[in-house]
Amino acid sequence: MRRREFITLIGGAAAWPLAARAQQGERVRRIGVLWSIPADQPDAQARHAAFLQALRQLGWTEGGNVQIETRWSAGDAAITRKQVAELAALTPDVILAIGSAGVAAILQATRSVPVVFAVVPDPVGSGFVESLAEPGGNATGFIMFEYDLSAKWLELLKEIAPIVTRAAVLRDAAITAGIGQFAVIQSVARSVGIDVKAINLRDAATLESSVAAFARAPNGGLILTASGLSVVHRDLIISLAAKYRLPATYQERSYVAAGGLVSYGSNFLDQHRRAAVYVDRILKGEKPSALPVQVPTKYDLVINLKTAKALAITVPDSLLARADEVIE
Repeated sequence: MRRREFITLIGGAAAWPLAARAQQGERVRRIGVLWSIPADQPDAQARHAAFLQALRQLGWTEGGNVQIETRWSAGDAAITRKQVAELAALTPDVILAIGSAGVAAILQATRSVPVVFAVVPDPVGSGFVESLAEPGGNATGFIMFEYDLSAKWLELLKEIAPIVTRAAVLRDAAITAGIGQFAVIQSVARSVGIDVKAINLRDAATLESSVAAFARAPNGGLILTASGLSVVHRDLIISLAAKYRLPATYQERSYVAAGGLVSYGSNFLDQHRRAAVYVDRILKGEKPSALPVQVPTKYDLVINLKTAKALAITVPDSLLARADEVIE
């Protein structure tokens, strides 16, 4: 072997372990992700993909410099507690929690692991943070909407279906946000000319019987508030609204894409991309207590004309003109 080739071979062999050791020396970070909705929801997978894509754009590659542990609880409290215990035992560098129920369970389990939350209606009222500007603990993130938005669902129901004089508000009374959303809706009901009653989201059979009982009287409508159970029962609620010919308003676009009448709410895909930015900042050393809770900057109005036609509703031109998206 020539001397030059021998030196090159030896030099390359010496360099390889150094490169390998450098790669091995880079600490792989661990992110826990807890979803309060079912994994088989198409929109849930789209949101998860948006989060992962944003992470990649920030330089975090799953299977490379970051390991991601994902759990889906589908709104079940017992499963949520079990999965929170699993994630806490893994001692992740940060946990992303989607929905109020998951955040509550995580903060009961740990006050040391940084938590970024998304799609949470009331983090202050729920005790997750001290204030939006100064979270003060180990959690921060992105709120789903401000409570005032709940009143707009009732106003929107009256605008798209003026015949409605009664509304059933479907809410999860087990979470602070469910109570708060109903309180806001109830506070404006008289001014809109609609009597409201709460239907608590529980199991499918109870929900179906409650809506059927409500629909026995005329001029009724539905308002679906935000919670993990709202997502779990999404298809059932949409089918019940169609079956009993009840105009219904929803808090997010995916419900209208699945056959709901109308929605007004924030863009969840954008919120999950923004959550990745906070996860990135925490992985680089920032503290949740120093990152203010962010509020949505844009809300989308989405209308399903096919559903309106099935309900014999003529959507006002003024409402169509304001719509961000019209599904036909």
